[in-house]
Amino acid sequence: MNVLNITDQLLLVDESLLDLHFLALNAQEAAAEFIAAGTAANTIRSYRSALAYWSAWLQLRYGQALGDMPLPATVAVQFVLDHLARPLADGSWAHLLPPSIDAALVAARIKAKLGPLAFNTVSHRLAVLGKWHRINEWDSPTEASALKTLLREARKAQTRQGVAVRKKSAMVLEPLQALLATCDDGVRGLRDRALLLLAWSGGGRRRSEVVGLQVGDVRQLDADTWLYALGTTKTDTGGAHREKPLRGPAAQALAAWLAAAPAASGSLFRRIYKGGNVGTAGLSADQVARIVQRRAQLAGLEGDWAAHSLRSGFVTEAGRQGVPLGEVMAMTEHRGVGTVMGYFQAGSLLASRATELMRAPDLTPEVKPL
Repeated sequence: MNVLNITDQLLLVDESLLDLHFLALNAQEAAAEFIAAGTAANTIRSYRSALAYWSAWLQLRYGQALGDMPLPATVAVQFVLDHLARPLADGSWAHLLPPSIDAALVAARIKAKLGPLAFNTVSHRLAVLGKWHRINEWDSPTEASALKTLLREARKAQTRQGVAVRKKSAMVLEPLQALLATCDDGVRGLRDRALLLLAWSGGGRRRSEVVGLQVGDVRQLDADTWLYALGTTKTDTGGAHREKPLRGPAAQALAAWLAAAPAASGSLFRRIYKGGNVGTAGLSADQVARIVQRRAQLAGLEGDWAAHSLRSGFVTEAGRQGVPLGEVMAMTEHRGVGTVMGYFQAGSLLASRATELMRAPDLTPEVKPL
């Protein structure tokens, strides 16, 4: 089968061809393989969504489902051509996904809206497909040189046309302080302030790590220092507890929250109901993201803010303040330098003397009077 050609049979597609129950089961089974492989629980939902999309697209494009055999690299190439828009000579943009298939995916709620996907979305779905192949000990189509070249050129083409690859805004010190200034609304403000400062000052914690913390995971060393213990995380699945420090405002905020909402056990950060009543149920990862977004809106901040903004902002601010990279990675627990360097370098360059050469002292030679 030449996957780069659109067959006549696929030009007219009805959404009834999508067996949503089958697709859900298919994606669920594939996602279970990630769980068995030790993938962090908070990423399973995104994997399931990506695999459900692959199942639907494959069924509509080729009449096959995500099954028991590896996919050829040509299928991955076609996926990119179908979903990434490319600029044409007349200034318009085009992608190869047939309109009937696009409409069927949207009607089945597998796809949010008609049209091409963002570069980051395509990259994520290819990464999920690659990991699924590796877990099954198959050669991954995402490793093909033709695909890598296509992605690289597609990104260049979009960049030249002014299409930026979207990243969440990094929450450096100033926007963080703006968020904290909104945390003056009683017990909810105490909780949100403690959560934001622990996630940021405590090493740029992921939202799954924040909601996974229990009351028993924190202990006070002195009036200005607390320790909190991390267990299983996205990059450390061994489960061994590693203690990280909270100092200054972060330690004080945590003490204030626990004083306002004492608990002997259970989740460290809990839900708050009407009337300021603190419940026993812990926050979800999505609620952490909503807290960041709500506080950013209250602070009047422009940007694309999310829970990850706290993590990227911590690294960026550390670079601004000249903290050695090794110390930053000891707090964040990034495994690879490559992942963290982009944010770190962006921060360190903000403080670089090389950015202020126009502010150098007057170097004009002094002319002495005769």
